[in-house]
Amino acid sequence: MNRLVFLLFILVFSSCIPTQIAPKFKNKTYKVTLAKKFERTLEREMAFIFKDPKDAEEFYKYLNKKFQLQHKDVGTNVPFQLNNETLYLSYTEISRNDTSINLPLVAVDAKRQANGNSSLFERSHTSNNEHWYIVITVYDEQIENCLKNTHRLKDKTIEYLKALQMEYFKVQNYDELLLNKKS
Repeated sequence: MNRLVFLLFILVFSSCIPTQIAPKFKNKTYKVTLAKKFERTLEREMAFIFKDPKDAEEFYKYLNKKFQLQHKDVGTNVPFQLNNETLYLSYTEISRNDTSINLPLVAVDAKRQANGNSSLFERSHTSNNEHWYIVITVYDEQIENCLKNTHRLKDKTIEYLKALQMEYFKVQNYDELLLNKKS
């Protein structure tokens, strides 16, 4: 019995307890949902959301080259053609964190402080991993959200955004986009 209690004690104090967990999309690389559900500061509108594995501002650079925007209104109502209609894409980058408390280090520092010594691991009591997400909205010329269930282009818009996402993940040098467009 003592061994079981000791093993349980070691297990609890050798682990990290998560206090905040960044979203993960089950079985998909994206999610279509209300933006406000994902981040409460966003508008209450349907959005295509995916985790961005690249550095900050990379999606900006990608859109700028792909649509040849010359750094004007990148990410805000970027026009593109789908089914012979002009649609408008907007995006924002959102940061979410995975945060956990490192119990063993907290326990060691608590014991040291109880003995009158200074903390050794004060900066390591919590660990924080930052994740970036791209939140995309698409509207038609009548200012209707194309990702709503009732929109006639919903499925085609999602397919277009999935292809855009895959292209963004694959391309390293965004100048290649211009070469592919001309050929």
